[in-house]
Amino acid sequence: MKDGAVVDVVDGKDADVASIQHKMVGRNISKEYYREEKQKPFDAAKALLEVDAISLAGRYKDISLKLHAGEVLCLVGVEGSGREAILRTIFGLQKPHLGHVTIKGRRVETFSAAHGVECGVGYVPRERKVEGMVGGMTVYENITLSQMRNYSNAGVLEIARERELARDWIKRLSIKASSENVDCANLSGGNQQKVVLAKWRSGGSDIILLDHPTRGLDIGAKEDVYDMVRDMCGAGVGIILVADTLEEAIGLSHTIAVIRDGEIRKWYDSPPGGKPSLYDLIHYMT
Repeated sequence: MKDGAVVDVVDGKDADVASIQHKMVGRNISKEYYREEKQKPFDAAKALLEVDAISLAGRYKDISLKLHAGEVLCLVGVEGSGREAILRTIFGLQKPHLGHVTIKGRRVETFSAAHGVECGVGYVPRERKVEGMVGGMTVYENITLSQMRNYSNAGVLEIARERELARDWIKRLSIKASSENVDCANLSGGNQQKVVLAKWRSGGSDIILLDHPTRGLDIGAKEDVYDMVRDMCGAGVGIILVADTLEEAIGLSHTIAVIRDGEIRKWYDSPPGGKPSLYDLIHYMT
């Protein structure tokens, strides 16, 4: 099935992975699945974020990292290793007991989601339907949710401008919605994820935290997310990624930090043609 309609019915003996993927997505799946050919060097001279020896009791310890413009920095580790807690601290949801976070040269003193947004940080959580979007609200309302102050005049919302912005991002990200007035809850998982990403990019966020961004998406929607990651890097955005699989982490990242028991155990550079193997990562994860 695709887009609510039966595309084909085949006998199991006649089916193969490639043909089923083609029918599901409506196109051939690219051999360069993770868009490695589009991976460009990041700007090592432009640090967007610096994390200096932060610790949070029971979650992570002595974490230091630096994120640059155009870089995908991936945190890999087993469930409960502390990766998600690090993202939540950077966004401002959890204050570390020790250490410092510096965003674009300014040390963070106030840890809150509102302050994170003001600093240009966007957070795409694992549970998009619970934390990433608001069901019952339209596509345009979700896209402009983080920047309401930009669309109000004397306390009155300028809905026409909100809708215009939403239409622009629906077109840019190829969001499948009949209009910007559709309830976001009625979109497919992949299109909901695009709306969540549009919310941050439309507001100018240049540090994006992705927590399992392809979780629950079909193979075509995953490819769309990979394209968006590469496009954001090309625009100078820095991305910290907690990937759904190790293959995804290796394929998308410029840099990989392996985390075990809340501590960074190993760093890997991950350039095209020189990426670490699954064994390399698993060795330090467990």
